[in-house]
Amino acid sequence: MQLLIIVIAIAFQIFLTYKKVSPFLSLLVVALASGLAFGMDPQQLLKTVKAGVGSTLGEIALIICLGAILGKILELSGAAKQIANTLINSFGTKNIQWAVLLTGFLVGIPLFYNAGFIILVPLIFSIARTAGLPLLYVAIPMAASLSTTHCFLPPHPGPMFLVGAFKADLGMTLMYGVMISIPVVIIAGPLLGRVFKHMNVEIPAQQTPEKEANRLPGTLESFVLALLPVILIALAVVADSFFPDSILKKVILFLGDATVALLCSVILAIIFLGLLKGRSMQKTVQWLNDAIAGVAVILLIITAGGVFKQVLVDSGTADYITSFSKEWSIHPLLFAWLVTALLRVAIGSATIAGITAAGIVSPLLATGTVSPELLVLAVGTGSVFCSHVNDSGFWIFKEFFNLSLKQTFLSWTVMETIISILGLAGVMLLSLFVT
Repeated sequence: MQLLIIVIAIAFQIFLTYKKVSPFLSLLVVALASGLAFGMDPQQLLKTVKAGVGSTLGEIALIICLGAILGKILELSGAAKQIANTLINSFGTKNIQWAVLLTGFLVGIPLFYNAGFIILVPLIFSIARTAGLPLLYVAIPMAASLSTTHCFLPPHPGPMFLVGAFKADLGMTLMYGVMISIPVVIIAGPLLGRVFKHMNVEIPAQQTPEKEANRLPGTLESFVLALLPVILIALAVVADSFFPDSILKKVILFLGDATVALLCSVILAIIFLGLLKGRSMQKTVQWLNDAIAGVAVILLIITAGGVFKQVLVDSGTADYITSFSKEWSIHPLLFAWLVTALLRVAIGSATIAGITAAGIVSPLLATGTVSPELLVLAVGTGSVFCSHVNDSGFWIFKEFFNLSLKQTFLSWTVMETIISILGLAGVMLLSLFVT
């Protein structure tokens, strides 16, 4: 009976998504309906809703908001463009795929996928046009990097929600995610891009000349400010493992906390990319407001997903779900990937698929046989599987590069599927050494 309720709940969520109902409302409705179907007392269900809201936002709200602010500042100040230009000029035409790959990866860490994509698309057109290279040959490495960072690495909303839901260590999740991401983006980026070297795609004519290059921020400050959160979090992981107890270790651990690291980066970005560049405080505050407004809906969706997860836990469904993995003799990480991949194919949104899957697979942690950090990555890899017509990313890629449906399936869908399968392979390989 519990399995039937779960299946119906997921089917209902898919139906509401198909009908274009707001994911925030649909997830909340599904959570409440599921709780009542599981036989939860209405008063207890309301307490579960409040607990789900509190535990979810308490873990990630500040991190997501600060991450969005940093990304917006890097975008509007021109720092992201400076990073891209520097890498392209350094690598040269011969190694242009690797330059685009690294650009997408570095820009993709602090920026959300859509923002990074919009920033880099004009650069992709310019490179392909100037160097006389096939468009997808240049575009695939960029798209692979942005997609991988979006679904694997904090502080992006999906991974951050999963870190909070599974009580995973943020620093270790980031380290494992980077380890898996590097080989994945190499294969799904430059190597796959070469397959499309002979696919005929028209490059749009140049619309407007590049301008205001002299107003871009400096190269060093652009790179440092973009990567500072990652550097501080990585230092904290190293200090926690290898440094003796001391004042220095405490300082590094404090600065390496995700919230503090992002806050420091935002403050420095406001100073160096805003105020010291002659921009008014009013202008920089507007950047902050725009960034927070841009993630408000995402926060609501994540909150509703947290409520759904809490309902599944408090209703006693946890033990039932855990028994599935044991009875079917499926590795918990593979089980998590399969659940998320199915949701991704059905729902379309990688973030919503990961959020929905979190409530279903989080009971697997009770077995004590799976690392919370690897479970985050298993769900993250599943969330990019087989993107097709119900995914906004599919249409963004198609329309910006003026592809046919067939070309989009052969390029974008294949790339996303390769990222997902290779990511799963990386997670399973790490599971041999991490418990």
